Amino acid sequence: MVAAIGTAVGCWRAYTNRSISHKNAACNPQPPSRKADARSAAERISQNRPACHHAMHISVRILKGDKNEHSRAGREAASGAEGSGDMPEHVDLLLTRGTVVTMDANGAIYPDGAVAVRGREIVAVGPTNELVERYAAQDVCDCRGCAVIPGLINAHAHVPMSLLRGLVADQQLDVWLFGYMFPVESQFVDAEFSYVGALLSSAEMVRGGTTTFVDMYYFEEQVARAADEAGMRAICGQTVMRLPTPDAASFDAGLERARAFIAEWHNHDRIIPTVAPHAPYTCTDAIYQEAAALCRRYGVPLVTHLSETAREVQESRQERQATPIAYAERVGAFDGHCIAAHCVHATEDDILLLRERKVGAVPCPSSNLKLASGIAPYRRLIESGVRTGLGTDGPGSNDDQDMFAEIHLAALLPKGASGDPTVVPAREALALATSQGSRAVHLDHMIGSLVPGKRADIAVIEVGQIHSAPRYTYSNDAIYSYLVYSARAADVRDTLVDGRFLMRDRQLLTIDEQRVLEQSQAIADRINAFLANREQNLLDKILAIGGIEPTEIFEVQVKARLKENNVECIYALLEHPDITVVKPSERTQYDTYFLFDDVERGRIRIREDHRLDPGARVDPKYTITLMAEAQRGEYPSAIVLSRARYTARADRTLRFYREYFQPDRVVELEKRRKRWRILYKGWDFAINMDTIVSGGDPGPFLEIKCRTWSSKDAEMRAALIGELLDLCAVDEPALVKQEYIEMH
Repeated sequence: MVAAIGTAVGCWRAYTNRSISHKNAACNPQPPSRKADARSAAERISQNRPACHHAMHISVRILKGDKNEHSRAGREAASGAEGSGDMPEHVDLLLTRGTVVTMDANGAIYPDGAVAVRGREIVAVGPTNELVERYAAQDVCDCRGCAVIPGLINAHAHVPMSLLRGLVADQQLDVWLFGYMFPVESQFVDAEFSYVGALLSSAEMVRGGTTTFVDMYYFEEQVARAADEAGMRAICGQTVMRLPTPDAASFDAGLERARAFIAEWHNHDRIIPTVAPHAPYTCTDAIYQEAAALCRRYGVPLVTHLSETAREVQESRQERQATPIAYAERVGAFDGHCIAAHCVHATEDDILLLRERKVGAVPCPSSNLKLASGIAPYRRLIESGVRTGLGTDGPGSNDDQDMFAEIHLAALLPKGASGDPTVVPAREALALATSQGSRAVHLDHMIGSLVPGKRADIAVIEVGQIHSAPRYTYSNDAIYSYLVYSARAADVRDTLVDGRFLMRDRQLLTIDEQRVLEQSQAIADRINAFLANREQNLLDKILAIGGIEPTEIFEVQVKARLKENNVECIYALLEHPDITVVKPSERTQYDTYFLFDDVERGRIRIREDHRLDPGARVDPKYTITLMAEAQRGEYPSAIVLSRARYTARADRTLRFYREYFQPDRVVELEKRRKRWRILYKGWDFAINMDTIVSGGDPGPFLEIKCRTWSSKDAEMRAALIGELLDLCAVDEPALVKQEYIEMH
């Protein structure tokens, strides 16, 4: 096992150091749309490519026409060259005069520091005066008044879900996921959705200093395409579930899609393609095993969700006799590199397992709070040596891609939960999104700190804003407090990946921001129309969560209050020569009705049915039924015709349905029922003898009913029900013109 892991690690490191360009021209970055001439010139300069380099020293202020700054930069480089005695070494870029926060193993900080970049790599970090003497740069970027830090790492996200930002809030995870996200995704997620949503998130992340993200979504090749065009670094996980997904009708198709995606993109220098089994509760053993084998074959990390909620852990213990984390280890998810999102409810044994198997654990503070999933054990994860990062999760549950907000919460939440203000100090919190975050995503050999030999993924943050002023410098470590407790995503001035400016002086250089905003709103408008209609239509809401056959049926029924002699007549009726008893049964039924002030919307009944007769099924049966308002007055003998339009198995909790449908009133009813399925003159009917247990008139009551798909057939059966009433000797005064719910 250890040898296998070592082989995978070696393969992974070799893979991630490759610099082979992606060969698919359709996925290569495309230039942004043309702006003003001055903007275009700035963009050309920012590319840091030999064809675009100017043979001069240039700073960001030169782009603004600051001639004094231009002269200063030139004098610095010239004096450095003269004083060194040797010709200065050539580099492509010098970031100078900033507070350089390296996040290296020694915690080195340079208050007046510089970073030298050649190509895509950092070649030197140190005091500005030393570096300008040693290096001559084609581009000098003045960073005074700024902190220069490693680019932030968003270690878990669903980036196309930026298009679902603000869709629904204040719901339990299962309601949010199964009631809204999955239904909307099944209707609207396609290749365009994933591409546009990924571009929107990429623009937001670049603006916020995030240079690397780990994604899990559908049509992941489009996420990769968007990240490539934006110039970002990304680990893109193609989602696989046992359920049908927007891009795969089965998990077999999903795995095949992942194989093709990885094969197409695995040689890319910045994009790492992989497979992402969604979670134990949406996958199978086989899915995890095949996904893990695929990841080992290509040397890429497996991405999954684990132990996000307490309910998930409880159900996993019941169904699999293991926590989700222990289950994932059992099915091979940790045999290679793994990135496990959330881990909010990791037990002590889980934490030790995560450490031993070198799994990246990625809490998502904002999302975990918003969905009330809980607070991850940050302190224990860090103290135990678990590779711990931070993620934003999807904008549908966050609702942003702001890593500064996640860093801020990661520092505060453990303090509030433990009562100890010293836990997770600012430096450790920042490390979760930089040096430690790079370990969590298994890229610490490449990114996460500003040290020579690593990729030049860098963020420049202005720290002199009104909300981060004044500044104290008596301690080098004070900069961590500014970055963690005061800084905001909007303070980011420049963002670089592989030494290339993706944003310079707050101008996005690789993404047409206005066009992406327009495309995003067009998609949102279509989703908005769908939801507005669905929220008023109970049928659409039921169909959205699946599992219901859209077959309209009519229900014909009559009720009567029974006297003692009537009960005897019923048993005598069952012996009548025109009646054949097909199936007798006895049961207890618990009915929960969701009622709405607008009766035209109908009502919903959730039924829990327990069989009591010998030899019957042991497990209760759960059904959900949508019924229209009953029609009366058209049929003799107080017979009621109602439309039980859709009935199916109820496979979610009662709480889920209550929160999802949001009824105006909820009424519960319990009854004991003896039922005989009969044939009368060749037609099937149900004869029920009911006793109401909870509230109201206990009865007993006689109920004769049948169902049919034809309104004409319903009229004929109503006449037969009248004949059955006569055989039971039920007279007119005994008839009940209400349903049980109306009598309650």
